[in-house]
Amino acid sequence: MNTTLLAFGFNAPGRLWLLVGVAALAVSYVVLQMRRRSYAVRFTNLSLLDSVAPKRPGWRRHVPAALMLLGLAGLVGALAQPVENTRVPRERATIIIAIDTSLSMQATDVAPNRIEAAQAAATSFIEALPDKINVGLVTFNGVAKISVPPTQNHDQLIAAIEQIRLGERTAIGEAIFASLDAIESVNPDSTTVTDGTTTGDGTTDGSTTDSGDAGADDPVPARIVVMSDGSTTYGRPDAEAAAAAERAGVPVSTIAFGTPEGTIQIEGEAAPVSVAVDGEALRSIAETTGGTFFEAATGEQLRRVYDDIGSSVGWTTEERDISERFVAASLLALALAAAASQLWFSRLP
Repeated sequence: MNTTLLAFGFNAPGRLWLLVGVAALAVSYVVLQMRRRSYAVRFTNLSLLDSVAPKRPGWRRHVPAALMLLGLAGLVGALAQPVENTRVPRERATIIIAIDTSLSMQATDVAPNRIEAAQAAATSFIEALPDKINVGLVTFNGVAKISVPPTQNHDQLIAAIEQIRLGERTAIGEAIFASLDAIESVNPDSTTVTDGTTTGDGTTDGSTTDSGDAGADDPVPARIVVMSDGSTTYGRPDAEAAAAAERAGVPVSTIAFGTPEGTIQIEGEAAPVSVAVDGEALRSIAETTGGTFFEAATGEQLRRVYDDIGSSVGWTTEERDISERFVAASLLALALAAAASQLWFSRLP
């Protein structure tokens, strides 16, 4: 499981006061060494000492003591119950990616064009998600279709994204309804996901695939991510779909992709037709459902948006006890102290 260190602390920090005892031992050691040196200077014939014992241990005599003090400090740290917050996969999450496949997505204001940039960004997003997250794909123009039901087979999703074809009209509301249907196909009481292709009416073929770790005690966290460059021109209104998502407790994050300068050439039209991005409707959907609204004018910006969304829905932070690390390091330090003392001075520290 991939984890990344985020923070560090102690569950019982009051026990760190025991480090005062370790510090007192260190101070007493330094004081005794200074007194020993002073005594040697006052009462020892240095010339005779050099001739009798020209080789003195020097810095080596302090190594066992330093290692012992380090080991004691580590044991105190272990007693204080050290923990770290780690970034771990949210393995029961379900994410539905809804991609606009209307004709306006062939505009070239985003290089090489909007749809190819969207395909590349969505692919990168899926590749960065934890393996056990269920991800589904909805494509929509005048009709919203569940191209891939929620699955852990992310390669299947990527292959479907590569096969996207464009069509007329834009049905954002229908895309949200189809996404909710896809989420409902995830059975929280078992490890199955209803498989099948669904249009806006929510019909499926009823077959099932494995969904990974799912439990009946808690609802499966879900999120819809809608990427579009326009506003609804067909199907049920956005407000109706947003209200349905709000009732279901499913946030819808929306991405307005494109620029005001976007145009496409339509057969039979002499001049290019403007397909400027329209973000206000998408903003309203996000605000109603508790999702987040984003704007992206380039393929790189779209990838960063997807990365941000993936970090919030694909991963969570958990506290993990790391006392064993402290104990192991402490025992290693104490063992080295004993070995060094025996090797150099033929005694234990």
